[in-house]
Amino acid sequence: MFTIDGKTPNRLIREKSPYLRQHADNPVDWYPWGEEAFEKARREDKPIFLSIGYSTCHWCHVMEHESFEDPLVARLLNDAFVCIKVDREERPDIDAVYMTVCQMLTGSGGWPLTIIMTPDKQPFFAATYIPREGRFGRMGLLELIPRIKELWQHQREELLRGAREITRYLQQTQSTAASDSLTPEVLEQTYRQLAREYDETHGGFGQAPKFPSPHNLLFLLRYYDRTGEPKALDMVVHTLRQMRMGGIFDHLGFGFHRYATDQRWLVPHFEKMLYDQAMLVLAYLEAFQVSGEPLFQQTVREVLTYVLRDMQHPEGGFYSAEDADSEGEEGKFYLWREEEIRQWLTPEEFRLVVDVFGIRAEGNFIHETGQASRGENILHLRVDPDRLPDVLGMDPGVLESRLETIRQKLFRARESRVRPLKDDKILTDWNGLMIAAFARAGRVLQEPQYVQAARNAVWFIQERLYRDGQLYHRFREGETAIPAYLDDYAYLIWGLLELYEADCDPHYLEWAIDLTRMVQEQFLDEAQGGFYFTSARAETILVRKKEAQDGAIPSGNSVMAFNLLRLARMTADPSLEQVAGGIFRAFATPVKKYPQAYTFLLLAYDFAVGPTRELVLVFPDEAKGQPMLRAIQQRFLPRTVLLVKSPGTAAELARLAPFTETLTTRDGQPTAYLCQNFQCDLPVNQLDALLAKLDAFTAKQRP
Repeated sequence: MFTIDGKTPNRLIREKSPYLRQHADNPVDWYPWGEEAFEKARREDKPIFLSIGYSTCHWCHVMEHESFEDPLVARLLNDAFVCIKVDREERPDIDAVYMTVCQMLTGSGGWPLTIIMTPDKQPFFAATYIPREGRFGRMGLLELIPRIKELWQHQREELLRGAREITRYLQQTQSTAASDSLTPEVLEQTYRQLAREYDETHGGFGQAPKFPSPHNLLFLLRYYDRTGEPKALDMVVHTLRQMRMGGIFDHLGFGFHRYATDQRWLVPHFEKMLYDQAMLVLAYLEAFQVSGEPLFQQTVREVLTYVLRDMQHPEGGFYSAEDADSEGEEGKFYLWREEEIRQWLTPEEFRLVVDVFGIRAEGNFIHETGQASRGENILHLRVDPDRLPDVLGMDPGVLESRLETIRQKLFRARESRVRPLKDDKILTDWNGLMIAAFARAGRVLQEPQYVQAARNAVWFIQERLYRDGQLYHRFREGETAIPAYLDDYAYLIWGLLELYEADCDPHYLEWAIDLTRMVQEQFLDEAQGGFYFTSARAETILVRKKEAQDGAIPSGNSVMAFNLLRLARMTADPSLEQVAGGIFRAFATPVKKYPQAYTFLLLAYDFAVGPTRELVLVFPDEAKGQPMLRAIQQRFLPRTVLLVKSPGTAAELARLAPFTETLTTRDGQPTAYLCQNFQCDLPVNQLDALLAKLDAFTAKQRP
């Protein structure tokens, strides 16, 4: 048997997950999730110790270093349990079930997630991070493990009774019989709730820690478009500006960190997730379309620069995440001491950095643990970028040039440091989000390279993650594995619809239609409405979950509702609207109670309330139609679907969207048909007239 650093690896060495591989040299006798582990637990009459985390999780690293690398803790774990490690990003189905259990039992959740359960997977204990030794009233593993072992041996029936009750309650909570319906008033209710939670000073919602929650911002932009309520737009603009100025944004290498540990977006938790980049690109793009803020366009370009530079597989897919830690310390890669900056810059440049980025000799970084700064600084903008030239008394162009020179110098210096780990697995769901972001950015900013990046990622998924008519969840090191979940289908369909509206190639629309049919066949709850997270063919762990509440990213049901409504309008298939209606009915009761937790579902509901429009552009040839197409693609039209018909696509489009077959050019010129419920107004072939029609439509819907 080979060794790692002189240690004999456990079974996790054979896994592809970077997170599981991180634990391959632990003295804990880890098993991956699978029948081998459960059979061993039954045979040896032991409970299961289940630990769930992910590769870029800071507190997962802490628990590993404190406990799972410790010989004494490992000996106790191996003696009392069969130990299983799960990567939540590979197996979100397992994570979702047991995270619900943790929230039920403790009132909170997070990672690492620790579950102790019977060999038949019924949990009786749940926690998040557990220290090696007890502190601050929290029991440590050295006390907990012997206690659980004793209970298992001498009071097992009590544990089993508790496990059965937990499982029964979990199953009862999954009943979503449609007993209510949504009404348009819920949109105003959601806006008012978000306004109550809004931080007027720093932007964002709620208290620290603060998460970007871009789906809240996407909802507010639609509410503004519908009502003209200025505060809805103000909340979006102020939040996005404050995040872009804060330490949550990487001012040297670009991209956003996961969240801020403080109220003012200064101190981040430093991991970078692909899904955050995608969702924030969409939020900044839409805010740019509505407000015209140049900073928002700049931010989009910077984030996509980061993704293309650091997160793209050579064949076009996108990696998952970058760690918060390097060299055993959180944020070490991103932090700067005053003397380090001085070393790389001229005296004049150094003074400018101090003025612009808030560098202090004593530092401004407070560790998440509360540990005081050691002279470490997080770069952040002290002054709003629009005011910066006046505050510094500098010409805007000169200032921009000097800051870019400084950025490049410090970026090159930072590249010589030990980088955080990159989790290079490629996930279909997160790639679907990134495809949507690149396609939309290419469309709005008229950047062909962004559209090409979206095409390349779709090609990667078709070649590496789609086999024999089956979509898969994860690719790494040449291995395609794990049948796709609802989110994989939902986000990929979203990406394909965005790419169709950017690229106008009906093959993307066709694949979106095919995948939607597969979702209905494999995931739909025909009795109660909505979609299950796992397919009918997949392993069911205690309960087949069905969720619409948004987390860091929108739920699969929310995105599928949006996809179904868009496809219904693009293809004139009313049955798809009926399926979307089933989603709204299935979750109406919790949505009406806690609307701010379902903002992406309500974004889809906003589309359903309408009025929606089908805009069909018919071109005598592609070149002649480009001015009209560009003008439409750059506008914010949240309740409009776009179809483009040209000689090369007419037959294929007519097959997918039959109502377009009779729509033709007028006088041999590019012609637009603005339709509602597939009843089209008189055709227009003057761009000014078309734009005036669109503006009048928006004005008409406002109170």
